[in-house]
Amino acid sequence: MSNPLHIVCPHCHTTNRVAPEALGSAPNCGKCHHALFDAHPVALDESNFDRHISRNDIPVLVDFWAPWCGPCRMMAPAFEQAAAQLEPRVRLAKVNTEEAQQLAARFNIRSIPTLALFQGGREIARQAGAMTSPAQIAAWVRQHIR
Repeated sequence: MSNPLHIVCPHCHTTNRVAPEALGSAPNCGKCHHALFDAHPVALDESNFDRHISRNDIPVLVDFWAPWCGPCRMMAPAFEQAAAQLEPRVRLAKVNTEEAQQLAARFNIRSIPTLALFQGGREIARQAGAMTSPAQIAAWVRQHIR
């Protein structure tokens, strides 16, 4: 058996240890018992962002968006569908830059939507502008993860 992966629960934000071979068999959180992967992006804010970025052993794709942004709203369904394609190998998350202005400033988000891919606690790729298909989002992620 290989070393367990740390996976942060999208519901209670507890870090779980999951065997890599068990990722595909719908693992549940040991604390709240909800599914660790439900094919939906997790909403992150200032209080839980760093935990998800630094504690997940899988890459985390973050959509920095705002409710008033037309291209953000246009990309939202594709991002949602991309979660089903990329989980459980990648966690998808959304950050509302209107509510989490300090995060937007910290990561120098100048245009929205902006996708930022994090691995091992650090940003490894960024894409500004809307991607309109789940396949396009998934392909972009796959070209950047190792």
